[in-house]
Amino acid sequence: MTSFVPLIDLTRGGTLECQHAGAIAVVDRHGKLLAQAGDPHWMTFTRSTLKALQALPFMEAGGPRHFGFSDRDVAMLCASHSGEAMHVAQVQSILDKADVSYKRLQCGCHVPYFVTDGVGPEPAHYDERNHNCSGKHSGFLAYCVQHGLPLDDYLEPAHPLQQAVRQHVARAAGLTPEQLRAGIDGCSAPNYAMPLSSLALAYARLASGEQDSEFGGSFAQLAQAMTAHPDLVSGTGRNDKAFMEAGRGDWVTKVGADGVQAVASRSRGQAFAVKIADGSKPALFAASVAVLDQLGWLDAQQREELRPWRAEVITNWRGTSVGERRPAFTLKSAA
Repeated sequence: MTSFVPLIDLTRGGTLECQHAGAIAVVDRHGKLLAQAGDPHWMTFTRSTLKALQALPFMEAGGPRHFGFSDRDVAMLCASHSGEAMHVAQVQSILDKADVSYKRLQCGCHVPYFVTDGVGPEPAHYDERNHNCSGKHSGFLAYCVQHGLPLDDYLEPAHPLQQAVRQHVARAAGLTPEQLRAGIDGCSAPNYAMPLSSLALAYARLASGEQDSEFGGSFAQLAQAMTAHPDLVSGTGRNDKAFMEAGRGDWVTKVGADGVQAVASRSRGQAFAVKIADGSKPALFAASVAVLDQLGWLDAQQREELRPWRAEVITNWRGTSVGERRPAFTLKSAA
């Protein structure tokens, strides 16, 4: 934990009450470390930031063309969605094109995020399609259908699909498969830990699109789909939607559970990855906005649009201002 530094301070009545530590890595698409806070090579699980990279085997095999996927379908492959009607419909679109029942999804079922986020009332019925990872899992099933692979064990690490995912993820991050540390994500799919700087590199390459010599076509299609349809990648009132809309098509961003986020700039060919040690979402979002500001990626309008995610003023249930949330770090140049 000594590799972490304070990133966000919380004060109450002017006195420090809480401090959220973490690490940040800023890199370009060639893997050059540009700036940092804490240990930029901290080994961290990627969680849902991995989704666009997990789609690479399907993209590289021409899956979208094979099944006639739209940009909206491709966006769903990368989604941690809210389970709203538009998300369920898009997941069903993928399943219909692959001719697979939603009952083959092995992501499990949870109360849709749009309910827990207070966007709408709990529906009378919800199923695996409402799960925030159902888009990714639908893409997994489509890959298996395309290649004639078994569907019943598509999440097993030894399955050809998951072996291909591990290979592609490692290549995108500039690593070998053996350098990835394996675990199981909340949706039961294999997930991987990697250095924070490697995650940032993968996103810098993703945002660079056609400029990437290895995955150019796939990265271009994924980045375009994500930035064109941020409402599908996340949902009403969600972070990825707000960030990508504020980025006006330039920022490719994805949040992962337990305090990880990656943000890339398509025009700059750069990206940063943030890890909050205690997994706090408000601290993560505040730190990401602070990084954007310190890197000079924000204009006045974008700064105002992201103010709610900066969450500087802390209020109680009566709406009374009781404290502040402030950045506790300054990015250090790696030059």
